[in-house]
Amino acid sequence: MSETMNLHQVPESMILHRALWAGRIMSAFVVLALAADGTTQLFAPAQIASMLQETGFAMDLTRVVGPIIFACAILYAIPATAVLGAILVTGFLGGAICAHVRIGELGSPPEIISLLLGALTWGGLYLRDARIRAILPLIR
Repeated sequence: MSETMNLHQVPESMILHRALWAGRIMSAFVVLALAADGTTQLFAPAQIASMLQETGFAMDLTRVVGPIIFACAILYAIPATAVLGAILVTGFLGGAICAHVRIGELGSPPEIISLLLGALTWGGLYLRDARIRAILPLIR
C-alpha cells in the first residue's frame, strides 16, 4: 500500500510558502495596475480625457494624481510600509468609486475594477504578512 498525503497531512510550512507566493503575485498585480494607471496619468492624459471630463476632474490634475498613485504603489510594494500603502491604495480606489457613484454610474467597469483591486490589495497583504493574519484571523 502506498502512502499518499491528504490535505490534513500537508506540512504547514508548505501551505505558508504557497500563501506567501500567492500574496506576492496578487500584490505584484496591484502594483503593476497602479503603475500603469500612474503612467497613463502622467504621460498620456489624453487617453483618459473623456473619463476625467465625465467625472468632473480637470485635465491638469493628472500631474498631481499620477505621482500620488506611484507613491501609493511604492509604499505598498515595500514590506516595511505595505500596511500604510494598502491604506492609501484603498483610499485612492474608494475615491475613484465615489467619483463614479456621484455621477450615477453604479456598477460601472471602473468601479468594479477599483473594487477588485482593493480586494486584491488586502488579500495579497493578508497572504504575505503574518502580522495582518494575526490581527484579522479568518479561521480560529
